[in-house]
Amino acid sequence: MATQGVSRRDRVRQATLAEIRAAARRLLIEQGPAAVTINAVAREMGMSGPALYHYFAGHEELVGAVTADFFRELTAVMEAARDSYPAGDHARRLLATCRAMRTWAITHRAEFGWVFASPITSERRPDSPRELAGRDFEQVFLEEITELWTARPFPVPAPEELDPSIREQLRAYTAATGVGLPVEAVHVFLSCWIRLYGLLCMEVLNQLDFAYSDLGPVYEECLREIAPRLGLDYDAAAGRAPAS
Repeated sequence: MATQGVSRRDRVRQATLAEIRAAARRLLIEQGPAAVTINAVAREMGMSGPALYHYFAGHEELVGAVTADFFRELTAVMEAARDSYPAGDHARRLLATCRAMRTWAITHRAEFGWVFASPITSERRPDSPRELAGRDFEQVFLEEITELWTARPFPVPAPEELDPSIREQLRAYTAATGVGLPVEAVHVFLSCWIRLYGLLCMEVLNQLDFAYSDLGPVYEECLREIAPRLGLDYDAAAGRAPAS
């Protein structure tokens, strides 16, 4: 007899799907991205490769599902850090979000590399779990920047000062994504994001080990320089764990 809500069969299936994704994550962390194959995950699960196809249509779908998990986890961490400060406290909300992103990245290097530093092999359907989770991640920053711009517009170049190619590309981007910002504000935001994200990728991928053993202060220096570009005061403590 049917029961209210999710049936027992669906609950079992969802539990198995979660277990499969957890097995893929273990392989990623312990052996690297190349180890995450259908057959390897099946062995971790104690099932055959063909049996795994009852849950995922193939490697691309599995990769997409695991990537969506990582996006959701990172997004939740960033949102929790952001929301520990009241709406309207844009400086501390943004700084806390940036610091939470770095903390997650350097404590989940394999997962961060899988999401952001590996070629995307999963199918890029607009309604796929990966794409939906990725857009939720993007919105953490975009929503706060949009609210900041509405409340207190930050300094931007005049549109005609932008290279025509940049102007047209950003017009296409805002039209496609529905970003509620003028292109000159998007340009400033993306310039800040590129610098911060680029530094974080280089840290996670150990590209600056030749010079730095601790990039925390370099990341903070980047935040200190980005904050006034967005018209914000730099707060050294926002989102940081209290000293023990």
